[in-house]
Amino acid sequence: MAKNNILVFGSKGLVGSSCVRILSKSSKVSNVISSTRQDTNLFSYKETLDKIEKSKPDVVIIAAAKVGGILANNTFRSEFLIENLKINMNILEALIKYPEVQIINLGSSCIYPLNAEDPISENSIFSGKLEPTNSPYAVAKLAAIELADAMTKQFNHTIYNLMPTNLYGPNDNFSELDSHVIPGLIRRMQHAKIEKKSEFEIWGTGTPLREFLFVDDLALAIEFLIDKKVENTTINVGSNEEVAIKELAILIQQLINFEGELVFDNTKPDGNPRKLLDSTYINSLGWQPKTKLEDGLKITYKWFLENID
Repeated sequence: MAKNNILVFGSKGLVGSSCVRILSKSSKVSNVISSTRQDTNLFSYKETLDKIEKSKPDVVIIAAAKVGGILANNTFRSEFLIENLKINMNILEALIKYPEVQIINLGSSCIYPLNAEDPISENSIFSGKLEPTNSPYAVAKLAAIELADAMTKQFNHTIYNLMPTNLYGPNDNFSELDSHVIPGLIRRMQHAKIEKKSEFEIWGTGTPLREFLFVDDLALAIEFLIDKKVENTTINVGSNEEVAIKELAILIQQLINFEGELVFDNTKPDGNPRKLLDSTYINSLGWQPKTKLEDGLKITYKWFLENID
């Protein structure tokens, strides 16, 4: 089995740090090179190209991105579009002259149209209007997929665009202002426990169904695809496990041991009633997620207590 030199852009984030952890122990990998905003300015094409030329990678993982929750996406629309376009375009353009380098480009399920039919298949891409609140981020990710497709057809690159479902795990963003569902609930409920509050408010009815994937399972999917030749270049990566927001909140309540009452504010919007990715393709190749939601939440909460709280 070939031993690969792996370059991970965005190695300190949720996905990138998981890739470094998992791939450092992989039999497919000889060396993992981390790249952060401290050592490489990805808004500079020259610095991006220099990093690639010095690293001499066999595989490049693009996990660098400007990310945030709905509020941040909708408030800083220009920044989300410009910065993510620059990051993706600079990395991919710098790799054009290296068709032998396998590229794993991390996307997001937000690239799919707002009204895509559940479970959402890869064929839904470009088939309708995007969710308005995070459309700038989605457009930047779609542009990267389009360039990746062009590079594959024109220069014979091997580029896999992975579309993970809602991710969570160590190194997530636990900010109260712009975190995603799981880290947001963990942080706010932990504070409610410390302050001995009798109630904990959650927006909406709690009935919407969501799919969550522990981040190390995504890293294992990336490891699985290294050196593989597969037909589809855009690949969904989900857990195939749905949970209602209310059930999720109860799991976190039990984990944290919050003794107050969960109160659902029905006057606040629920969002889509269901959002599930169709991961049939990657499952058919032989990959399956390993981490149950309850186990992933325990690992995430432990990391939160040791690093954030």
